[in-house]
This record gives sequence, C-alpha cells and structure tokens, in this order.
Amino acid sequence: MTERREWTVTGMDCASCSGKVARAVERLPGVSDVTVALMTERLSLTLAPDTSEPDTIEVTVRKLGFQIAPRGQPVARKKVFVLPGDAGQPVHGPVVDDPTDHPERSHAAQDRGKTRWFATAKGRLVILTGALLGAAWIFELLSTAKAGQWAFVLACLIGLVPVAMRAAQALRMGQPFTIEGLMTIAAGGALLIGAAEEAALVVFLFAVGEVLEGVAAEKARQGIRALANLVPRTALLEVGGRTRTIPAEALEIGQIVLVRPGDRIPADGQIIDGTSGIDESPVTGESLPRSRGPGEAVFAGSINTEAALRVRVTHEASDNTIARIIRLVEEAEEARAPTERFIDRFSRYYMPVVILLAALVALVPPLAGGADWNTWIYRGLALLLIGCPCALVISVPASIASALSSGARRGLLMKGGAAMEAAARTAHVVFDKTGTLTLGSPVVTDLYPAEGVSGDELLAVAAGVETGSSHPLARAILGRAEADGISALPARGARALPGIGAEAVVAGEAAWVCTPRHAAEQGGIAPQAADRVTLLEEQGKTVVAVYRRGRPLGLIALRDEPRPDAAEAVRQLRALGLGVTMLTGDNPRTAASIAGGLGLEFRAALLPQDKLTAIRNLGQGGAVMMIGDGINDAPALKQAAVGVAMGGGTDVALETADAAILRDRVTDVPAMIRLARATMGNIRQNVTLALGLKAVFLVTSVLGITGLWIAILADTGATVLVTLNALRLLRLDPTRN
Repeated sequence: MTERREWTVTGMDCASCSGKVARAVERLPGVSDVTVALMTERLSLTLAPDTSEPDTIEVTVRKLGFQIAPRGQPVARKKVFVLPGDAGQPVHGPVVDDPTDHPERSHAAQDRGKTRWFATAKGRLVILTGALLGAAWIFELLSTAKAGQWAFVLACLIGLVPVAMRAAQALRMGQPFTIEGLMTIAAGGALLIGAAEEAALVVFLFAVGEVLEGVAAEKARQGIRALANLVPRTALLEVGGRTRTIPAEALEIGQIVLVRPGDRIPADGQIIDGTSGIDESPVTGESLPRSRGPGEAVFAGSINTEAALRVRVTHEASDNTIARIIRLVEEAEEARAPTERFIDRFSRYYMPVVILLAALVALVPPLAGGADWNTWIYRGLALLLIGCPCALVISVPASIASALSSGARRGLLMKGGAAMEAAARTAHVVFDKTGTLTLGSPVVTDLYPAEGVSGDELLAVAAGVETGSSHPLARAILGRAEADGISALPARGARALPGIGAEAVVAGEAAWVCTPRHAAEQGGIAPQAADRVTLLEEQGKTVVAVYRRGRPLGLIALRDEPRPDAAEAVRQLRALGLGVTMLTGDNPRTAASIAGGLGLEFRAALLPQDKLTAIRNLGQGGAVMMIGDGINDAPALKQAAVGVAMGGGTDVALETADAAILRDRVTDVPAMIRLARATMGNIRQNVTLALGLKAVFLVTSVLGITGLWIAILADTGATVLVTLNALRLLRLDPTRN
C-alpha cells in the first residue's frame, strides 16, 4: 500500500531550486505525486512499498546541494555551495532549521535556525569571488594586460567550480537545463573567446544574485515563522494544587494550566476559573480584548490582559489553532492558482526555446553571412543567461505566500492560490443569516401555549426535542428552559429535519419543533394562531411551532439581532461593485426585517437544496462567494466558487470550505476580497516585470547593446525584484477600508 511521506528541504531560494528537487525525485522508482513547496521548504510524495527507500530520496536531494530531513526532525544546514577544501562541512555545525515545521518544537531550536548571510556558503562564495575579482583588477593595474587577463581567468575558474559541480550533478540526474548549467556554459564560453574579465564579473554577480534570492525567500518565510512564535515556550501546569513550569509542547488534553495577567495562553483550552479580557489580536487580528469567563474557549497565543485564569487544555500542541493555521498555510502551496499552473506549463517551453535561439544567434550569422564568430558567440552566450525562467516561475507563489501570511495574521485564512484567484473574481456575495449576518445567539422572546397547555409544558416538550442539538435556535430554547428551571422531558430518537425543524419521541410520544408552515401542513398549529405568527414575523422574530401528532402545543418566538458591523460590511461590498444577497431558511417576513435594515437582497424559506439552486443561478452572472457558519451550510459552501466559513476558529471553520474567517466580523468578508484583488494585482505586476525584463534584454543582447553581466542581472535581478515586490503584501492591511 502506498504511503505519503514528507521531508523538510533547506537551501531552496527560487523556483529553479524546487523544480530541480521535484524532477530529481520523480525519476526514482515508486515515487509519485511529488510536491515541493518553496516557501515552506516542504517535500511531500507518495511512495510505493518495496521500491525506493526514504534514504535514497534523501541522498538524491543532498546530491543536488540541498539539505533534507524527515518532517518534524531538525535539519543540519550545510553549505549549499561546496567550496574547494570545505568537503561539505557545516558552517557552524548542525543548525535546526524550519521552525514552521511543527510549532510544538522548542523555541530554542527555532532561535538557532537564524544564520547571517555572510556565514552561509553562498555568502562566502560572494565574498570569495568579490575578493578574487578585486584582486584581479588590482593585479591588472600593477602589471601587464596579459598578466591581468590570466588573473581574471583564475578568478573566474575558482568562482565557477562550485557552480559547475552543481550543474554536473544535475546533468547526471537528467536535468541539462538548469541555471547553473547555463551559467557554466556562458562563463566558460566567455573565457574561450577571451572575455575573461567579463566572465569573472558574471560569476561574481551570479553569486550576489543567489544570496539576494536567499535573503528575499527567507524574508517571505518569516511571516509563517512568526505565527509559530506566538505560542509561548513554557506553561504553568497545575498538579496537586501547585504549579510547575513545563514546555508548552508537552501539555496534554485535560491538564489544567494557570495563565497570569500579561501571559500568553500556552494551548487551546476552556476557561474553568476566572474572568479576564483576552487579547486575540496575535491570532485573529481582533484589535480589542474580549471578556472571557468560565466555559468559554480561548486560543493558544492569545494574551491574558487582566486577571489570572485557570484553563483546561482541549487540544495538543500539534493540533492547536496556531498549528492548524500553519498547516493550512503550508498546504495552501499545493492548491495552486490557475495562473500559476499556466506559468509552469509556459516555463517548460520557454527555456528550451531561448537556448535554441541562443544557438541560432551564435551560429547563423557567422555561417550564413561570414560575421565575426567571437561577436556572435558572445551574444549567444548572453542569451543563454536570459533563458532561465526563475523570476517568472516564482512570481505567483511568492505573492500567494506573502498574501496568505498577511491574511493569517488578521484572521483571514485562504486555502491556496486557487481560492485566492477565485475570490478576486467574485461578482456576488451570498450570506447565510443565522450566525453569519446575525449574532447567532437568538433568545426566546415570547411563549404562546395552545389552549389547555401550560407554558412550562410547552418548554419541557420543546427542550426534550432539542436536547443535544447544536443549532442556535435549539440552544436558545434549552437556555430558556434552564433559566426558568424547567427540566426537559426525556427523549429518544431525536433527529434534525433540514430546513424544517426537529423531531423526537418525547415522554413516549412523538413531538416536533418545526416551522409554522410545515406545522400547518401537519395540523400542528391552531387556525387562530396564524395571525399571531404573521405579527411576530413582521417584528423580525423567528417563530417555531411545537406539537404532537394532531395536537398543537403552542408557539415559541425567538429573535436574533444582526451583527453590529453587518450593515457596514454590506456597504463596503457594494462599494467594491459586488451584488449581496442573504439566503435563509427563515420565513420571508423575518428575512425582510433583517435584510431591510442591512440594505441587501434576500431569498427566504429555503431548504438546503434550494440554497444550492440559488447559488447555481447567481453563479451564471459571475463567481459567487458564500459565507456561512461552516456546519449547516456545508453543501452551499461547496457549491459556491469560494466557500467561506465564519466560525470563530473552530475545527470546522478551519477545515470546511475554501477559506475561513477566525473572528466573527462581517467586515472581514470585504477585507478578504480586497486581499485577493491586491494579490492578483501583485501577481500581474510580477509577471509583467519578469517577462518585460527578459524581453528587453533578449532584444538588446541580440543587437549587442548589452552583454553578459547585464544578462545575468536580467535573470537574478528580476527574481529578486519579483520577490521583493511580493513581500509588499506582507505590509498590506486589507481590513482598512
């Protein structure tokens, strides 16, 4: 049986690096479904039994010059460029890398993962090649031109050796078209035609570009690493009435921790003692602390601002909210945007075409027109350096990774580039009502028992039917019964009737809590109660009928207030040029009361299948984004082009649909769309920048206006510019209107 395996791979700085790893591993027997995530340094693949061993995969990756370790284990960061005499020894011994891998790992290990650029092998190569180049220039000034020429040859060869070694290794693995291979050919060819000084300069600029790519890529990863650092290193565990300090990653479900004022909460949990303001801004981006008390859930990484709390751990470190967010961001690289997939396909043809063009430029003019060989070989070599599509390939994932990190810091989670691109195309936004546009905390406002039935009996039967249900209306009925001191009648066989209500056998007899319309069809509502239902619904209340077979028991009216920011969210969405509609299973009069106050269209009395039809119809006019609670709206969320679960950080909210909003703010919906649009705009800028620079220098190289050193800047320089442009998204705050 096949097995999915994962590794952490360090040293990848651009799309060319991740592509080399993927192509090398794909050639191994029994390996399939290979995914290499550049920004999160993750290699995942499916491995068939009795084929390639995991050790073989690791050896293959190391041969390419990268370091690798099974996911969750520390990676010894060794030199990526093996300099003469280094023999591949670590820069400063083993260094734990990739703290985003599992946030439950120690923070001490995370701190040791930082290495300055000049302490890396790539940085040392820059220093070495720069020193050699400078020495050659000085030697040329102090000696003859011929002697100076040999000094440049020596500088070029010494700097080119580690690059050529990597090119040769990639060639042995069936990868002839790599930037190292093109670089080796170009620099070697320049030496053969007597352009030693420029060849040495190109080697130095290539090394500088590699370092800059690494620095830019590392900066892009820091946003995800910052999430991991939100969880404190230690926790105060209560044992036998005393507290002791233990590593936060060692906490187990059910243990009790003490959280003092000013401390970060070390684990997802439930408050069992104490009331305090909780600053959730590090996790959800919510700017104001929220008061939390016994029975309420809290997130790991949140800050206790006022009073001491005792918290029962509900999730292990590997499954807390922060860990799930990090996993979501990591996995999002696999959900690639359509634009990214197109660029990947394009890049496969781009490099061979440019190499063919370079060969034609070098050969055709001398052979066909008797032109100078050195001149046209030089121009062909310059074209070779433009043949690597690194900047183009990284233009999309760099923007997506930055946007995902920026959104995650503000409680806006999107599952990859595909969801991001779909959200940017949104033409119509659809909201569920209960728990989305409204607070999701309805309260019972009125009881109207039928003739011969007491209010206590009405509540006891209704509570019996709703026992165990998590629906907001059910919780309201159960809450009212508890507040009035009324015990729910014993019930069995309870089940939900989607879009209608619920039924159960209560005290030995079937009973229902249903919509008035359905109850009327079943004889569960008295004729004289119809006018009262209409009046209550016109007041914006939701009415349910309680009845037994052929015997009405009465009506219960409930009201759920709109969220304070719902009207502002609708205004912002309309300002973005989007249509806004509310879909609800509630009655038309209650829906009209809510929708009228918010200024949006509505469709009411919808069963789950009716919501699917409505979304399908709205989708004919453009992409539809559906926002629901992530539980009852799963089919509708799936039907929409983008399904957004708004569920306060629950498992369902993080794992259902295409995106999730951690904080219960409706204004985060337009913020998510602004983030998606800004991201797609950034991607278009990157693609234009990458292709534009390549096109310009392609022409100038053929015409002889620019030479080798400009060509290498067109490659590595474009990659750095594209990455830096993508990093601007880290500073974007889409919640600002």
